[in-house]
Amino acid sequence: MAYYGKCIETVIEQLNKFKPEKDSPEQFLEAASAALQTLSLQKQAFILEVLSGCLEYRKLLAVVVDAFYVRAGGLCPRADYSLFEVICYLATFQLQELGFQLFGDIVRAQPVDKMHKFLGFFFNPLNLCSWIKDEWSLIYETAHVRENWIDPLMRWQPEVQELIHQLEEVMAIPPPLSKTKAKVTEPKEFNLTVPRPRAIPVPEPVPVMAKSKPIPRSTYQPPKERQLLEMTKRFNRWKAEELLLKANIEEMRCAVPRPCLLQASKKKLQLQFMPRILKTPKLTFYKPNEVPVKLNTAAILREGSLYQRQVEKELQRVDKLVDGARDFSEFLQWQKEMQAKDREEELATSACRRLRGKLSREEAILARQRLTQENKQKAGQKREEMAELKQQCAERRLQEERSMKELVEQVTEVQKNVKLAQMKLLKGRRQIVQEVIKESRELLQRTIQAGKEEQKARCELVSQLRALETQPVRKGKLVDLTQIPGYGLEGEMSVVELRERLALLKETQRREEEEKRDQIIQGKRARSQELQNTAEQISLCRAAMGRSAALRWEEKKARCAAPGTPSRDERVLELQRKIEEKVAERRRTQAALKPVSAPGPARPKPWAHLEEQHWQELQRSRERRLRALLLSSSAGGHGRRLEAA
Repeated sequence: MAYYGKCIETVIEQLNKFKPEKDSPEQFLEAASAALQTLSLQKQAFILEVLSGCLEYRKLLAVVVDAFYVRAGGLCPRADYSLFEVICYLATFQLQELGFQLFGDIVRAQPVDKMHKFLGFFFNPLNLCSWIKDEWSLIYETAHVRENWIDPLMRWQPEVQELIHQLEEVMAIPPPLSKTKAKVTEPKEFNLTVPRPRAIPVPEPVPVMAKSKPIPRSTYQPPKERQLLEMTKRFNRWKAEELLLKANIEEMRCAVPRPCLLQASKKKLQLQFMPRILKTPKLTFYKPNEVPVKLNTAAILREGSLYQRQVEKELQRVDKLVDGARDFSEFLQWQKEMQAKDREEELATSACRRLRGKLSREEAILARQRLTQENKQKAGQKREEMAELKQQCAERRLQEERSMKELVEQVTEVQKNVKLAQMKLLKGRRQIVQEVIKESRELLQRTIQAGKEEQKARCELVSQLRALETQPVRKGKLVDLTQIPGYGLEGEMSVVELRERLALLKETQRREEEEKRDQIIQGKRARSQELQNTAEQISLCRAAMGRSAALRWEEKKARCAAPGTPSRDERVLELQRKIEEKVAERRRTQAALKPVSAPGPARPKPWAHLEEQHWQELQRSRERRLRALLLSSSAGGHGRRLEAA
């Protein structure tokens, strides 16, 4: 076990060194044989045979190992990839030559938990006969894969399953506790070199900071708009307090106080509520509506384009009226009547829909009651059928047990004959293995001699190259910036001429930038003038729109009236009559289904009260929605008539 365990370790080390994108398998095998000269010939033959087989069938092995890491070996480290490749190669290609006993010794020499996982995954019959067979058939022919690899692996299934069972038993045994004490680490002092003293750096010149601009006073002062708003607030409050004082004096006039006391109290109250701003008569006060509102460019342009479109529409309408177009007042009145009719129709249809829902609910309750009666009858029939089926199942089980006993006896007889045939095969395979080992030794000696000759040739080449490198080389080159290189290129020039042209190009770029800057400034001024004009137009349009909105609101308040309830429809009455009939029928069937009991006091049904309350709430919400629709339609029609006027 230790002998083959060391051979497997060396194979894994060589496989870890192999890089398929850089190394070729032939050169890698030659280098590996040169590195294994210190080992015995038998070890060299075994290691090189396994290594060459792993490199030759690398694609087949990668299919199995990659799938193992994805499906079952998620917790296994990636460093064991080469170990799984070697075990997979030995199980697929070398199991008959080595013999199962030697293969089991190699597996037991490796980590038990990893081998248990991998062998259980690889020798699973479902995996071998399904996706492993399909993936290998993509690389080699299907008949070759089935005859040479899949069928032999399936024949070794009993022995491999016994080996997996043994590995499980080893894993179940806890490891013995080690009696040796752990070595205590002894700290050692670091052998540090003494650092050299640092040189004193040359002091850098202190940079002179540019003088910054002073902070403007406007940052610490509130804006003028806020001051104007505060002044108007104080003024309005003083006016309100003065009016309140006058009202209080008129109410208290019945007490008839003395005129001197009345004047004194009035002055006292005026002084108490008068703001400090009124002490200076030269101040001017403004109303809060005159405070300017700041708008950004996008808002000004958007609102200006909106008002412009409205003005164009109004002009088009006036042109049509001048050309002889008719007024839309009659059409609007007809449209309003038709909308009222449509609204009544919608209310009727909604009521019908609600009543249909109630009717379907009653029908569903009746259908559920019928189903309960049918289910009771079906349940009795099912019980009888189940009793018959149980008797049939018991008879079938007895017959199956008898057939299984006969099969077991036949299988035991076949296994005895298989063991004798396996012993004969093992003897023939051992002879073949000895012949192959002899041939591999001769091949190894030839490859070793060829490698020595190549190594001598390489040493001679290296010595020649080193001799060439030791020859002196002239370094350094004089450069003339005014000289043209003379490579024969179009537009060739010296470094001095190139610098002059670059300076001229920078000057032209600076002039172009100044011209662009001037154009941008002129465009900004024109843009600001256009924005100012559109802002003035917006203020005029806003004032006009405010006046028209106030007029519309007053007319809407005057014309608003409570709408009437929707008329009753024949469909609604018919549905209500059907619902009453279904409710009566449901109650009769429910009374028939209930068992007869002693008469007692009738209990109130809370769900009936809740249902009635639910339908009342729905009716109220529909009435509120109708009123809102009528109000919105009356306001919309009134606005359209104003626009048409």
